[in-house]
Amino acid sequence: MDFLGLGNKKILITGVANKKSIAYHTAKILKENGCRLVFSVQSEQVLAKVQKLFPEDQIYICDVEKHDDINSMADLLKRDGHRFDGLLHSIAFANLSEGIKPYHQTNFQDFVQATNISAFSLVVLTNALKDLFEQDASVVTVSISSTRATSYGYMGPIKAGLEASVAFLAKSFSEFSNVRFNAVCAGPLKTAASAGIPGYINNYLFAEQLILRKKALETSEVASTVCFLLSSRSSGINATGIVVDGGMSCNYFDQKIVDTVVDNL
Repeated sequence: MDFLGLGNKKILITGVANKKSIAYHTAKILKENGCRLVFSVQSEQVLAKVQKLFPEDQIYICDVEKHDDINSMADLLKRDGHRFDGLLHSIAFANLSEGIKPYHQTNFQDFVQATNISAFSLVVLTNALKDLFEQDASVVTVSISSTRATSYGYMGPIKAGLEASVAFLAKSFSEFSNVRFNAVCAGPLKTAASAGIPGYINNYLFAEQLILRKKALETSEVASTVCFLLSSRSSGINATGIVVDGGMSCNYFDQKIVDTVVDNL
């Protein structure tokens, strides 16, 4: 029995760059469940990598930082006769070349660029694709488990903006469709993107101890939640952020960690 009802659905996947990404794991699960996939990648270089991972599927180049690229891709998708039952928006970028600074020292241009790519691209992309969505399509974006507790510098407020956009897009689209918008808010993961965040490995190891099972969150677990939200089985969920963190958020005062810190004061 195809419980999720994903067989023969067509999903547009953004953000695949390597086998460690949430987008890759999501695409892999969707494909195993009979989905037809179309990919959007940033550049020719990434296209070559994704072609090796998914040689049978169509791939389009779209640098979401350039809004004209988004509109051009939408025109190509329409020309090629695509209609989509779902969209995964798994795109984020922040210039952390100078390290993570206190929030009040945030560089304006870096903040604007990161906001455009990581959050506003969801607005531009879904607006460009609105006529290509099936009436009850599902849009899922990827956020983080806590936009306040994060130590990723200015990405916390930007991800908070992304999560707010989910609700407002759901409201906007409800005026002419039943397209749903949700976010999967993931705890710390071992991905290629996270490896570029200064000090991330310590945060990752700390989070592993806060997770109730004392085992780090796996990217495939986050991807499974994304697939559920892309399916019709999640039809009652809209304008929501679902936290996938292994219970970490209820365990900030883990007794073992508290005792370890206090004993070393």
